[in-house]
Amino acid sequence: MPYLRSLFIGLLLTLCSAAAFAQGTNVAFGTFKADPTLPVEVTADSLDVNQADGSAEFIGNVLVGQGEMRLSANKVLVIYDQEAGGIDRLEATGDVVLVNGPDAAESDRAEYTIDSGVIVMTGNVLLTQGQNALTSDRMTVNLTTGTANMAGRVKTILKADSDG
Repeated sequence: MPYLRSLFIGLLLTLCSAAAFAQGTNVAFGTFKADPTLPVEVTADSLDVNQADGSAEFIGNVLVGQGEMRLSANKVLVIYDQEAGGIDRLEATGDVVLVNGPDAAESDRAEYTIDSGVIVMTGNVLLTQGQNALTSDRMTVNLTTGTANMAGRVKTILKADSDG
Protein backbone atom coordinates (compact mmCIF):
# COMPACT_ATOMS: atom_id res chain seq x y z
CA MET A 1 0.00 0.00 0.00
CA PRO A 2 2.83 2.51 0.71
CA TYR A 3 4.02 1.87 -2.87
CA LEU A 4 0.64 2.92 -4.28
CA ARG A 5 0.58 6.05 -2.12
CA SER A 6 4.10 7.00 -3.32
CA LEU A 7 3.06 6.34 -6.92
CA PHE A 8 -0.04 8.52 -6.47
CA ILE A 9 1.98 11.39 -4.94
CA GLY A 10 4.54 11.11 -7.74
CA LEU A 11 1.77 11.23 -10.34
CA LEU A 12 0.27 14.32 -8.69
CA LEU A 13 3.65 16.09 -8.67
CA THR A 14 4.16 15.22 -12.34
CA LEU A 15 0.72 16.52 -13.24
CA CYS A 16 1.30 19.73 -11.28
CA SER A 17 4.62 20.32 -13.06
CA ALA A 18 3.11 19.60 -16.47
CA ALA A 19 0.16 21.89 -15.82
CA ALA A 20 2.39 24.71 -14.62
CA PHE A 21 4.48 24.68 -17.80
CA ALA A 22 1.84 23.74 -20.36
CA GLN A 23 1.49 25.93 -23.42
CA GLY A 24 -2.21 25.21 -23.72
CA THR A 25 -4.83 23.26 -21.86
CA ASN A 26 -8.25 22.24 -23.15
CA VAL A 27 -11.11 22.17 -20.64
CA ALA A 28 -14.88 21.92 -20.67
CA PHE A 29 -16.67 25.18 -19.95
CA GLY A 30 -20.27 25.23 -18.74
CA THR A 31 -22.70 22.34 -18.51
CA PHE A 32 -24.44 23.19 -21.77
CA LYS A 33 -23.67 24.56 -25.19
CA ALA A 34 -24.74 28.17 -25.69
CA ASP A 35 -26.59 29.50 -28.71
CA PRO A 36 -24.91 32.64 -30.13
CA THR A 37 -27.96 33.32 -32.32
CA LEU A 38 -30.06 34.24 -29.26
CA PRO A 39 -30.69 37.94 -28.58
CA VAL A 40 -28.06 39.82 -26.55
CA GLU A 41 -29.36 41.89 -23.61
CA VAL A 42 -27.12 44.60 -22.14
CA THR A 43 -27.80 46.69 -19.03
CA ALA A 44 -25.54 49.38 -17.53
CA ASP A 45 -25.47 52.61 -15.53
CA SER A 46 -24.91 54.71 -18.67
CA LEU A 47 -24.69 54.49 -22.45
CA ASP A 48 -22.79 56.52 -25.04
CA VAL A 49 -23.69 55.96 -28.71
CA ASN A 50 -21.35 56.88 -31.56
CA GLN A 51 -23.35 57.11 -34.79
CA ALA A 52 -20.22 57.79 -36.87
CA ASP A 53 -18.50 54.46 -36.23
CA GLY A 54 -21.52 52.35 -35.30
CA SER A 55 -20.58 51.61 -31.70
CA ALA A 56 -22.17 51.90 -28.29
CA GLU A 57 -20.27 52.07 -25.01
CA PHE A 58 -21.99 50.77 -21.88
CA ILE A 59 -20.37 52.02 -18.67
CA GLY A 60 -20.75 51.00 -15.03
CA ASN A 61 -22.09 47.71 -13.67
CA VAL A 62 -22.48 46.29 -17.17
CA LEU A 63 -24.29 42.97 -17.46
CA VAL A 64 -24.55 41.14 -20.78
CA GLY A 65 -26.91 38.19 -21.06
CA GLN A 66 -27.44 35.75 -23.91
CA GLY A 67 -29.44 32.68 -23.06
CA GLU A 68 -27.83 31.18 -19.94
CA MET A 69 -24.46 32.93 -20.50
CA ARG A 70 -23.71 36.02 -18.39
CA LEU A 71 -20.82 38.44 -18.75
CA SER A 72 -20.22 41.40 -16.45
CA ALA A 73 -17.63 44.17 -16.63
CA ASN A 74 -16.95 47.79 -15.78
CA LYS A 75 -17.21 48.79 -19.44
CA VAL A 76 -18.45 47.09 -22.63
CA LEU A 77 -18.03 48.46 -26.13
CA VAL A 78 -20.60 47.07 -28.58
CA ILE A 79 -19.44 47.19 -32.20
CA TYR A 80 -22.17 46.78 -34.80
CA ASP A 81 -21.87 45.26 -38.26
CA GLN A 82 -23.25 48.21 -40.19
CA GLU A 83 -23.85 46.14 -43.35
CA ALA A 84 -25.68 43.25 -41.68
CA GLY A 85 -27.31 45.44 -39.04
CA GLY A 86 -26.51 43.21 -36.05
CA ILE A 87 -23.84 43.10 -33.37
CA ASP A 88 -20.38 42.16 -34.65
CA ARG A 89 -18.56 41.89 -31.32
CA LEU A 90 -18.39 43.02 -27.71
CA GLU A 91 -15.22 44.29 -26.03
CA ALA A 92 -15.39 44.11 -22.22
CA THR A 93 -12.81 45.71 -19.92
CA GLY A 94 -12.32 45.96 -16.17
CA ASP A 95 -13.23 43.19 -13.72
CA VAL A 96 -14.62 40.93 -16.44
CA VAL A 97 -16.56 37.88 -15.21
CA LEU A 98 -18.00 35.22 -17.53
CA VAL A 99 -20.47 32.68 -16.12
CA ASN A 100 -21.86 29.70 -18.00
CA GLY A 101 -23.67 27.16 -15.83
CA PRO A 102 -21.57 26.32 -12.76
CA ASP A 103 -18.30 27.54 -14.33
CA ALA A 104 -16.96 31.07 -13.94
CA ALA A 105 -13.96 32.88 -15.39
CA GLU A 106 -12.43 36.24 -14.50
CA SER A 107 -10.04 38.40 -16.51
CA ASP A 108 -8.96 41.96 -17.23
CA ARG A 109 -10.41 41.98 -20.74
CA ALA A 110 -12.66 39.90 -23.02
CA GLU A 111 -13.71 40.06 -26.65
CA TYR A 112 -16.84 38.20 -27.76
CA THR A 113 -17.33 37.66 -31.50
CA ILE A 114 -21.06 37.00 -31.78
CA ASP A 115 -21.23 35.03 -35.07
CA SER A 116 -18.58 32.51 -34.05
CA GLY A 117 -19.68 32.24 -30.41
CA VAL A 118 -16.05 32.68 -29.31
CA ILE A 119 -14.95 34.71 -26.29
CA VAL A 120 -11.24 35.48 -25.84
CA MET A 121 -10.34 36.46 -22.28
CA THR A 122 -6.91 38.00 -21.57
CA GLY A 123 -4.98 39.30 -18.59
CA ASN A 124 -4.94 37.48 -15.25
CA VAL A 125 -7.40 34.80 -16.31
CA LEU A 126 -8.84 32.71 -13.48
CA LEU A 127 -11.17 29.80 -14.28
CA THR A 128 -13.13 28.29 -11.40
CA GLN A 129 -14.90 24.95 -11.78
CA GLY A 130 -16.25 23.74 -8.45
CA GLN A 131 -13.26 23.45 -6.10
CA ASN A 132 -10.78 23.47 -8.98
CA ALA A 133 -9.08 26.61 -10.25
CA LEU A 134 -6.78 27.26 -13.18
CA THR A 135 -4.94 30.45 -14.10
CA SER A 136 -3.43 31.55 -17.40
CA ASP A 137 -2.64 34.56 -19.54
CA ARG A 138 -5.33 33.81 -22.12
CA MET A 139 -8.46 31.67 -22.40
CA THR A 140 -10.50 31.12 -25.54
CA VAL A 141 -14.06 29.92 -24.88
CA ASN A 142 -16.19 28.41 -27.65
CA LEU A 143 -19.76 28.76 -26.42
CA THR A 144 -21.20 26.60 -29.20
CA THR A 145 -19.06 23.58 -28.27
CA GLY A 146 -18.88 24.25 -24.51
CA THR A 147 -15.08 24.07 -24.50
CA ALA A 148 -12.21 26.36 -23.59
CA ASN A 149 -8.48 26.50 -24.25
CA MET A 150 -6.13 28.08 -21.74
CA ALA A 151 -2.69 29.23 -22.87
CA GLY A 152 0.31 31.14 -21.54
CA ARG A 153 1.65 30.03 -18.15
CA VAL A 154 -1.23 27.72 -17.31
CA LYS A 155 -1.18 26.83 -13.64
CA THR A 156 -3.36 24.70 -11.38
CA ILE A 157 -3.03 23.23 -7.93
CA LEU A 158 -4.17 19.66 -7.47
CA LYS A 159 -5.15 18.70 -3.94
CA ALA A 160 -4.44 15.18 -2.70
CA ASP A 161 -7.13 13.41 -0.67
CA SER A 162 -6.40 14.10 3.01
CA ASP A 163 -7.92 10.77 4.13
CA GLY A 164 -5.38 8.05 4.97
